[in-house]
Parts: sequence; C-alpha cells; structure tokens
Amino acid sequence: MKQIFRYHNHAFLKLLAYRILIVLAYQIMAVVVGWHIYELTHDTLALGLIGLAEVIPYFSCALFAGHAVDHHYSRHLFGVLAAAMLCINAATLTALSLGWVSGDASLWIYGSITFTGIARAFIAPSYSTLFAIILPREEYARASGIGSAVFQAGLIIGPALGGLLVGFASKTAAYSLATLLCIGAAIAMWSLRVKEPPPAVDSPQVFTSIAEGLRFVFSNQIVLGALSLDMFAVLFGGAVSMLPAFIQDIYHYGPEGLGILRAAPAVGAIITGLVLSRYPINFHAGRWLLSAVVGFGLCIIGFGISTYFWVAAVLLLLSGICDGISVVMRTTILQLATPDAMRGRVSAINGIFIGSSNELGAFESGLTARLMGLVPSVIFGGVMTLTVVGITAKLAPKLRKLELHQLQ
Repeated sequence: MKQIFRYHNHAFLKLLAYRILIVLAYQIMAVVVGWHIYELTHDTLALGLIGLAEVIPYFSCALFAGHAVDHHYSRHLFGVLAAAMLCINAATLTALSLGWVSGDASLWIYGSITFTGIARAFIAPSYSTLFAIILPREEYARASGIGSAVFQAGLIIGPALGGLLVGFASKTAAYSLATLLCIGAAIAMWSLRVKEPPPAVDSPQVFTSIAEGLRFVFSNQIVLGALSLDMFAVLFGGAVSMLPAFIQDIYHYGPEGLGILRAAPAVGAIITGLVLSRYPINFHAGRWLLSAVVGFGLCIIGFGISTYFWVAAVLLLLSGICDGISVVMRTTILQLATPDAMRGRVSAINGIFIGSSNELGAFESGLTARLMGLVPSVIFGGVMTLTVVGITAKLAPKLRKLELHQLQ
C-alpha cells in the first residue's frame, strides 16, 4: 500500500474516495430498484427490463463521453457531472417513494434508470484517465488491485446497506442515503487537483476520434480478446439480476437476504483485490484470466443448482474470487496496452463491452427465465460462459500466451 500512496498521495486517495462513494450510491439504488420493481410486478421479465432501460442510453452516450474526456482540459469535471446526475436520479426515486410523484411508479423507475445510464457513461473514462495521470506505469498492477478492492468494497457495502435499509427502515431511507453519497462523490472529485496534460491542439472531429479508438481496440488481439471474454461471460453468467426472484420464490428470505447475496460475490472479489495488490500476478497473465472465467462459470452453474440459501451465498462468494482475478488482470492489461491519448475512448469502449453486458445480461437473464424457468436459465448461462472461454482461447492465442512484461 505504501508503495502506491507515496505517489500523489492525496490525489489518489480522493480518486479512490470518489470511486467508492459513487459505487455505493449506484449499488444501493440498484438493489432497491430491483426490489421495488419486483414488489410492484412479481415478474422476472420486469427485472430484466431494468438492465435494458439502462444499457440503451449508456451504449448511446459512452463513445461520445470517451471522446469528451480525451479532448477536454479538465477531465475531473466529467466525474463531477456524473455524480450530479446520479444525485438527481436518487432524489427523484426518494420523491417517488414518498408519494410526491404521481403516475405509474414503474414508469418513473424505468425513467430514472435511463438517466442513470447516461451518467454512468462518464464515470469509467474519467476514472481511468485520472488513474493513469496520477500513477506511474510500473505501479499499474498494484494500483489496479487496490482500485478493484475499493470498487468491490462498494459492491459489498452498497447492496447490504440497500437490503438492510429496505428491510428495517424503508425504501425512502435507502434512496435518501444514495442521494447523500452522490453529493459526497461530487465533492471528492471536485476537490481533486492534479496537473492534467493538455489534449492535442489538433483534436480530430468527434466521429474521427471515436473511429480511432474503435480501430485500436479491434486491431489489437490482446485487448479485444480480454474485452470480449469478460463481455460474454458477464452477459451469460450474470445471475445477480435474478436474485430478487431467488430470494422470494426459492429461498423465502426478506430483503436482508437479497443484500447478503448481492454482497457475497463482492466479498470474494475484495479479498482477491487486496491479495493481488500485495502479490500482483506478473506471469502467465493470459492463462490466469482464462482460468478465472472458467471458475466463474462453474460457480454460476453450482448456484443455479443449489436450493439452500447459505450454499448459494458461498458459491457466489467463490464466483466473486474468480471474477476479482479476471477484473484485476483485464484492468492491468488495458492500462498497459492503451496509449495515453486514447485512454478515455478505450475506457468507454471497455465500458460498452463490460458495463453494458451487465445490463444486457440482466435482460437476457430475465428473458431466458421467462422462457426456460428461473433455475434452468442460470445453469444455461454458466454453461455458455464455459463455451465462451473455449472460443476465446482458440481465437485469441496472443491473449492465452500473454505475459505482462510484453506490454511494458
């Protein structure tokens, strides 16, 4: 830890503070919105539509957000903007839960989720660009582990807080806390002062700039392979969006049980992040990445088969350990392989591959649950994850054989 924080100590701490506060706010809203929608509809497809409502605006804005971050003098202002937009969203949900907003509650919820998708488009490019400015290249692997641990801490605490607040207080209390956390994130990012290198004077037109980023990603087998692997694994293997249905229909727990299961994968991932920040993986990076996704798929299959709450929690924790390895390795590979002038755009493309796959995965899970049934749909997703690993290993041999020193 000391080796990381000796570089621009205050700036890195503020960046980490922004990340955990924004993740906490988003995760609280995500778990409460899922519970809220299922409480209103008792329909698994309605849970899947949450993801679709977010991914469409996110997908539409992400590339433009990446271009803006790469070609603006103050990158941190986009992080402030994202936090402010999420704050408005959380405040709207608070007003809805208080009955201050008239009309169809489901439509208001889906509308707020759409607004969230726009805000999220700016978070990853801002964070990734500032991360590379604050830290030297030789510390990227360790810093990725710490950043992953902080991110996963938000994934643990956020769902747990959301579930507990709904169970023991109210949805209003949960949405109100999310509003306050967004304000804190905006303050942390606003106070961040680093010397940001100016963008190129002869900045290309927006569509030319976006095309440059796309060409870089799709012409680089290692980057494209890493992004595709995670995208399809999350698309097919993500069972988190169906947890409200598992809790109510199979395990017969209340919202506090939802918080526990939502947090379980993050517990495993934060342990992994802390270990890898101390002992980074420097050899056989490609093999570690592929093996981690295999483990993730097997855990998802086990979760789908299990009918016991605590067995399911352990399997989700193990899936988080595997996912944590995958996230750290992918983040390190992207940071080392991406030119400084393209970080915003590549991060945005990464967000489309990975971030949108979470929401598309939620829609896919909801749709397959409607067609196949809840449990078969999760097992199908795990099997498809294993299939994706096999295809990636075959089509991307450079990724399979990758050693990190090749990217230094």
